[in-house]
Amino acid sequence: MLEVTFYRDASRRLAGLAARGHAEFAEHGADIVCAAAAAILQAARLGLTECAHAEAEARQAPGILELRWREKDRDDAALRAIVGTAELAIAQIARQYPGHVRVRRRTRTESGTRRRAAGNKNS
Repeated sequence: MLEVTFYRDASRRLAGLAARGHAEFAEHGADIVCAAAAAILQAARLGLTECAHAEAEARQAPGILELRWREKDRDDAALRAIVGTAELAIAQIARQYPGHVRVRRRTRTESGTRRRAAGNKNS
């Protein structure tokens, strides 16, 4: 299963995301669900750096993508639009393929600890 977590800070601003796993909808190389999610998340990463000019900290390995951006960039309209659209698109894929993609939403405190976002049905 592909699990994508969107992190918000204490002010409810998008602060980062983490994608782990594979959708396992089809064999490697033919998995359209995994490919769609990967394209959305890679486009968001590119948009953050090239359009919003945000300094995003990234970690990528097979089956893993983690992105975090600076606190001072979190109010930027372009950043909010890019990541918010990615969140909506991944959530739509999760609704269409619930056995293959899961969306989680978490609040990350300043100390880095995580807690479940209130009122979140997909957590």
